[in-house]
Amino acid sequence: MPYGTSASPQEALTFLEQHPAVRAIDVLLADSSGVLRGKRVEREGLAAVYRQGFALPGSMFALDIQGGTIQATGLGFDEGDADRPCLPVAGSLVATPWLGEGVAQVQVAMVETDGVTPFYADCRHVLQSILDRFAAKGLKPVVAVELEFYLVDKERAASGHAQPPRSPRTGRREYRTQINAMADLDDWSAFLEEVDRVAAIQNVPATGSLTEYGPGQMEVNLQHGDCPLRACDEAIRLKRLIKGVALNHGAEATFLAKPYADMAGSGTHLHVSVLDTAGHNIFASEAPDGTPALHYAIGGLLETMADGMAIFAPNANSYRRFRRESYVPLQPSWGVNNRGVAVRIPHSDAANRRLEHRVAGADANPYLVMAYVLAGMLHGLEQQIQPGKRTDGNACRDERPELALPHHWPVAIDRFARSAFVRNTFGERYQRLHAITREGEMDDYYSQVPALDHTWYLQPL
Repeated sequence: MPYGTSASPQEALTFLEQHPAVRAIDVLLADSSGVLRGKRVEREGLAAVYRQGFALPGSMFALDIQGGTIQATGLGFDEGDADRPCLPVAGSLVATPWLGEGVAQVQVAMVETDGVTPFYADCRHVLQSILDRFAAKGLKPVVAVELEFYLVDKERAASGHAQPPRSPRTGRREYRTQINAMADLDDWSAFLEEVDRVAAIQNVPATGSLTEYGPGQMEVNLQHGDCPLRACDEAIRLKRLIKGVALNHGAEATFLAKPYADMAGSGTHLHVSVLDTAGHNIFASEAPDGTPALHYAIGGLLETMADGMAIFAPNANSYRRFRRESYVPLQPSWGVNNRGVAVRIPHSDAANRRLEHRVAGADANPYLVMAYVLAGMLHGLEQQIQPGKRTDGNACRDERPELALPHHWPVAIDRFARSAFVRNTFGERYQRLHAITREGEMDDYYSQVPALDHTWYLQPL
């Protein structure tokens, strides 16, 4: 049975037998922003969730980041805020140790009221539709997800902004930038050890941790695998467990793209290769820049990249991450062993030749990022699109303003809404839903008057 199908009720019975202390189970559905929504059910109700699904309104996919329904989507009052069944994802029923031995969790996917047809707005189904296209061509993506995040103090600074946490060992608050610093890993080793322990319990294949550029900034990498849907389910679990474990260690974890104006942003990086029917990596080559197939895949990514910025950068803060010489790409570009480009071919042996997509922020929905990246690659493979000149050295030296990615939220949303590629890939209904949801959140955001407006504009005017 392929991964992604609904789970058998026997899975629930077996889990409850093995975990007699569990009294409650969190039923989790990731919305379009990647925020987990759902409910907590008692132990006695879990079997019914597996037999008949768990009812949640379709408006879960019409929410802004604050949980308000964007009524223009038609998924709110227009359809009576109608419920649809959500079916458990096989293998996602796991313990949640940071909440104590009495709580577990399970992820679900929404279907139509017939209990079978995928609900078009569920991001897992959006990704599955792209995977079906790969399978029809005898191709199988192999992917790995890297997630960057910050630990911040539970207490905000006097200004109301986030601030770095105090070191558990020294009590000092660190403001320096120190990439791959072992001293920082030592400071937070207890936290990272618990992340590894909990990840193993939750079947999340975390392979390593490192400190990033910013104070309190870290990265956790997931093992590569040949099921992108599973990889995104694992990324969702990883985000939740990191946030939960961090609280138990006196800090908060945030996947905000740009917590500090003068420090590095946090990204979601995808590593992707593609297998043929014989299990051969079609990108494998002794040449550092890979095969023609790898070039075509990169060409498709670069050609479609600008239209997908509303997915890669889903909110107002997302666009603060795009700054020159910050290892965040400002335009479609590619290179070999170069972290300044949008699509990097990492240094590797021939068998593991792959690409790394470096555009998306840590705040992006992993299902949508994965779907869009894979769709762009497939477009390039089908059309045999050449990627153009390779970028060597400082990517900012080769900037061409006419090729710049949309770095402003309204421009990105408008481009997504008008894109023929998006419409042909995800369907007109999903294109409209995503654009309207982002527009609604944007309108609410820009209707606010922040303190900075008074600081900058009150007296001069």
